[in-house]
Amino acid sequence: MHVLTTAAMRRVDATAIDGGVPGLALMEAAGAAVADRARARLPTDGHAVVLCGPGNNGGDGFVAARLLVEAGYAVDLFCLDSISALTGDAALAAQAWMGPVRQPPSDALPSCDLVIDALFGAGLSRDLDGSARALVEAVNEAGIPVLAVDVPSGVDGDTGAVRGGAIQAVETVTFVTFKPGHLLQPGRGLCGRLSLADIGTGPEALAAGLVVCPHLHRNGPDLWAPGFPRLTGASHKYTRGHALVLSGPATKTGAARLAARGALRVGAGLVTVASPAAALCENAAHLTAIMLRPCESADDLDDLLTDERLNVILAGPGLGTGEPTRERVAVAASAGRGLVLDADALMSFAGQALLLAAHLADGQAHAVLTPHAGEFARLFENTDATAEGADKVARTRAAAALTGSVVVLKGADTVIASPDGRAAINDHSSPYLGTAGSGDVLSGLIAGLMAQGMAPFEAAAAGVWLHGDAGLRHGPGLIAEDIPELMPAVLRAVVEAELR
Repeated sequence: MHVLTTAAMRRVDATAIDGGVPGLALMEAAGAAVADRARARLPTDGHAVVLCGPGNNGGDGFVAARLLVEAGYAVDLFCLDSISALTGDAALAAQAWMGPVRQPPSDALPSCDLVIDALFGAGLSRDLDGSARALVEAVNEAGIPVLAVDVPSGVDGDTGAVRGGAIQAVETVTFVTFKPGHLLQPGRGLCGRLSLADIGTGPEALAAGLVVCPHLHRNGPDLWAPGFPRLTGASHKYTRGHALVLSGPATKTGAARLAARGALRVGAGLVTVASPAAALCENAAHLTAIMLRPCESADDLDDLLTDERLNVILAGPGLGTGEPTRERVAVAASAGRGLVLDADALMSFAGQALLLAAHLADGQAHAVLTPHAGEFARLFENTDATAEGADKVARTRAAAALTGSVVVLKGADTVIASPDGRAAINDHSSPYLGTAGSGDVLSGLIAGLMAQGMAPFEAAAAGVWLHGDAGLRHGPGLIAEDIPELMPAVLRAVVEAELR
């Protein structure tokens, strides 16, 4: 689950080599992994085009090309620069290639079954231009399946950004660990299927890389399973927490109910919706297992919170923006309980992130904030969290540090960050989750997990993954109401995986 930056990966490679693993052996192993994945995609009489660049990425391509020829495949190899310009292990790999080395075509690629993109790796530090960019564009225009080595050429390995232009791959083979650019958009969408290969760097080298980049993860059960709620024979509804969800006014109540349903389905023992009097009948018409209490104001909320069994508060979905919501958030924060803030609760503090942070600090709230990109930009405007040029992980970490809270920056590449520097990138998701109310259910899942005792960072990471898994299971036609009803199957799979 560890994700390493390109600088950390350079440390991994250097440590392995210093420890006695020849650099050429690492390159041979990387090239062999690429050749294995190429064979899986090629017909038995297949033809591959291998595009090699000037660095070690190109060296991996030379190795893969040689192994494919030895396995009986037809291979055309093109090198962006003269072979005489190659140095180090890449030069040695090129010397072992016995076939012709051609200059890349200026117009169209030759017909083939697969293109192996070994032009530029994750450490690309400049925008592609000239002949390199023209070649990238020619590859995309050809419409031939591409197997990328390390990352699709043109993708920044640290940010996922496109540097001038980038190849669209159907699969990407990378080594040791994933890099941020494999998981962050638009890089994630350009990688296609992700394959990870062990090339023999060893655990000591990985540990050296983790010194450089210690707290970045790919979100998944390995990250949060140790804290995941587990039921025993002694479990009952009062041991599983009680989540309180604040409802908006009449005709604005659906979002709170979606959140409450998510909290109940993910396992909270009790869930109560706190509703304005004018919306009580509207909420009551839709609620059965979820309880209902009147709540008109911040003072009413303060009175409700004298019940210490209410251990998590969720505020925001459909609540309305403005001073009344700010007052409710201040009361909720002062209670020192678990707190999930979404939507209107965040937008009531647009441009006032420091004020929100002060409320959270005063009450020592254990808070999770769940903005989408637009809400994030408005809440954190003119702070380090919206600094120009910062990547998504850096921005989310800055927001978490500023607010002293876990921040979930939602999107196709949701990032979860904790004030202590831990961060996770989620790529376990589905575009079908982009539907009205989906984010409300997510906030409810997180609140429900916190109610059961999960720490905020782990609850947020788990909620995001479970939400994504529901989207992947359902697929086309998904609406927000479907997500809580998918939780039994999602949770069953998590529990069964733990038992295997």
